[in-house]
Amino acid sequence: MCAGLTLRAFLAGLLALLGVLSSEAGHASEGAQVQNSRTLRVGIYANAPKIFQDDTGLAVGILPELLDLIARAEGWQLEYVPCIWQKCLEALERGELDLMPDVALNETREKLFDFHTSPALTSWSQIYARSDQRIESTFDLDGKRIAVLGGSVQEKGLRDLVDGFALNTKLTHVTTLDEGFALAQLGKVNGVVSNVFFGDYHAERYKLAATTLVFQPARLFFAVQQGQHADVLAAIDKHLDAWRADPDSAYFSTLNKWRGGSTAGAVPRQVWQGIAVLSTILIVALALAVWLRRQVRLKVEHLKAVLDAIPDLMFEFDADGRYHDYHSPRSDLLPVPARQFMGRTVSEVLPSEAAAQVMASLRAAAETGYGRGHTFYLDLHNGRRWFELSVKRKTPAGHPSPRFVALARDITERRQAEENIHQLAFHDPLTGLPNRRLMLDRLGHALTNHERLQRQGALLMIDLDNFKLLNDTMGHDIGDQLLLEVATRLSSCLREGDTAARLGGDEFVVILEGLDANVVAAAAQAETVASKIKVALEQPSVLHIATEPGAATARQHQSTASIGVCLFGAGGDTVEALMKHADTAMYQAKDDGRNQVRFFDPAMEQALAARAALERDLAKAIADDQLLLHYQPQVRRDGRVLGAEALLRWQHPGLGMVSPAQFIPLAEQSGLILPIGQWVLETACRQLVTWATAASTEHLTLAVNVSAHQLRQADFVDAVTLVLARTGANPVRLKLELTESLLVTDIESIIGKMTQLKALGIGFSLDDFGTGYSSLNYLRRLPLDQLKIDQSFVRDVLSDAGDASIARTIVALGQSLGLHVIAEGVETEAQRDFLAANGCLTYQGYFFSRPLTIADFALFIARTEPTS
Repeated sequence: MCAGLTLRAFLAGLLALLGVLSSEAGHASEGAQVQNSRTLRVGIYANAPKIFQDDTGLAVGILPELLDLIARAEGWQLEYVPCIWQKCLEALERGELDLMPDVALNETREKLFDFHTSPALTSWSQIYARSDQRIESTFDLDGKRIAVLGGSVQEKGLRDLVDGFALNTKLTHVTTLDEGFALAQLGKVNGVVSNVFFGDYHAERYKLAATTLVFQPARLFFAVQQGQHADVLAAIDKHLDAWRADPDSAYFSTLNKWRGGSTAGAVPRQVWQGIAVLSTILIVALALAVWLRRQVRLKVEHLKAVLDAIPDLMFEFDADGRYHDYHSPRSDLLPVPARQFMGRTVSEVLPSEAAAQVMASLRAAAETGYGRGHTFYLDLHNGRRWFELSVKRKTPAGHPSPRFVALARDITERRQAEENIHQLAFHDPLTGLPNRRLMLDRLGHALTNHERLQRQGALLMIDLDNFKLLNDTMGHDIGDQLLLEVATRLSSCLREGDTAARLGGDEFVVILEGLDANVVAAAAQAETVASKIKVALEQPSVLHIATEPGAATARQHQSTASIGVCLFGAGGDTVEALMKHADTAMYQAKDDGRNQVRFFDPAMEQALAARAALERDLAKAIADDQLLLHYQPQVRRDGRVLGAEALLRWQHPGLGMVSPAQFIPLAEQSGLILPIGQWVLETACRQLVTWATAASTEHLTLAVNVSAHQLRQADFVDAVTLVLARTGANPVRLKLELTESLLVTDIESIIGKMTQLKALGIGFSLDDFGTGYSSLNYLRRLPLDQLKIDQSFVRDVLSDAGDASIARTIVALGQSLGLHVIAEGVETEAQRDFLAANGCLTYQGYFFSRPLTIADFALFIARTEPTS
């Protein structure tokens, strides 16, 4: 800290001096410009690293640096006025400030201030925690204590998030983010909420790390008083747009500079290390000097400290289980006060079950010297607590008065965790019903018992009709509400001993046990229950649809279900066969018009046979040259074709053109997707080679979809490299499209393969973005070039405020990460114009062209390419 100056202050002074010298040297030539410059009063408050003042009072941070660059280019003089955030906004409203950075746009502020168009920064809220805290998803917040800035939008956002999942999360209010980070560092809270810029900047200082839990995306702007300084806003937009178009611009270098904290002005690590070494030497020297005199006292204190640090209860027993001594760090864990159990036996003090476990552990220790693994519980005043015993024989074997030392460890939290794990392993996390694993186990036991007792049972396969349509149009939150209602109604229709389970999605299963031994009577009983379930599920459900933050409207929804029934108990059935038969009956109910109950009929298996035949034909499709590619153009705002997406088609010799929706799932399930995917990649690469020979098509890129099966193959990178070498295709013109579902598992392996292919020049696009589970932390690590807005958002972007907001957020996120954004499913001019107005300038959809054969695609290029 030489003469009290930090490194940053020194550099700031040096820059100021250079500025003075520069202005004096150029005074004669620039005098007119200085005289005509304008001075802008800019509000500044503490929110590092976005905006704050350093130790010398200079305005520093991301936003001041960007504004200073714009000011120098425009000839402005900046006068920074320190203020508290809310006072800053009030001063701006009164005209006492000309410009305020770091303002998030909302309806209230839009009525008070004017803003530029392109956001200066894109931010979001994120939870930071110590490395020993496990917070990877929203559900991990259950039972946690989280620090949050009191009265902030982050407090409301986090409260809405945990309340929406009915989580028991305690929010600790703090007055500053530094206070919250300090509490998290000390372990007084499990985590702290912060904007990503403040969090990344300060996390290392507080020994915290960003978790994968993010929420509340926000776009930040410079604001001016309404009706004032329109030219200033226009200039800011001009510079931001130019910077974002150049990955090497000052904008991105400034972001990288401030991301992850600063060590300017800090004491060098080597100094701290030297101090630590010298302190250690001094302590050791002092300890050695007084060691002989204090040896006995230190040993006594050490042993006492060790005992006090052990959280377990310690007892000394004799062979009869009589208490002779004890040590307890917590009196609330003792069954009775010490004066009431010393000298008495465990049988006199503890409940019979607990006493039996203690005596069994003492007998094991008497025989082998050590006893462990016995557990028991006590109902104490603070609730039921579970303990695990470890007993060591203190005296030699055969001693006439043996003594034992026993440790009783409180394992209540561990047992609760085991119960939670069991719940997660065997129950559906949304509905709480048994999941597939538990259902199959119960079905196996039911089969065995019913065959032995000569009784009939029934398996009901239940599938909600048109549930996917509800999910796609109203969102997954609304679909989850319906699934919870279905689970409740199913359970209310069953008898004691029956099982209702959720397989996943909108599929449920019911096991009916103990039906009549007579097959006809059992079928009648099963039909009665199935009809009762059908009627219950037909009743309207009230779904709560969010209209704005904190508000929702109730809407009735009519739902139906198709139910397949299969009886069991005659012998010879297997779990797999029963599941298959019930599933077949359920599909028959759907084929018969939905909202039906159908019993399994062996004739139904004919439909399965037809499906198997189609699978066999698909296996021959490549060799018989039945597969072909269609090409859907990808178009810029000005109409210029940038490339295309290759879409697979199957021309069956007997069935005609088979829908991809019919044969792609077959290929995925059968493993045929691997050779088919290889054929698609080779065909696409050969087409790239053909396009490269003509001036009108040599610039085109070609997007190829890659399935999860392909990407997870160990030799995927080698296979792609071999295709490129064999065909001679330019890898720069090839783009591989991945779906978000690929990012759920094995993310590290996927990143590794993508990085290797990226090094060859291959581009990557994230398809159907916004519909899956991609984490922002993972997104920043993926070597992507493009985000693709899913057509489900584009479809209702003009009529659904939620879809419009999602589309804007994806565009802003892409810009923040330096990625191109393309929208698929664009079918109208109005959709295109909306996307263009929000910064998305590349499109794909029927408004421009449907997928075309290669011949028709060539004609499309000829029509759209400008004439020379």
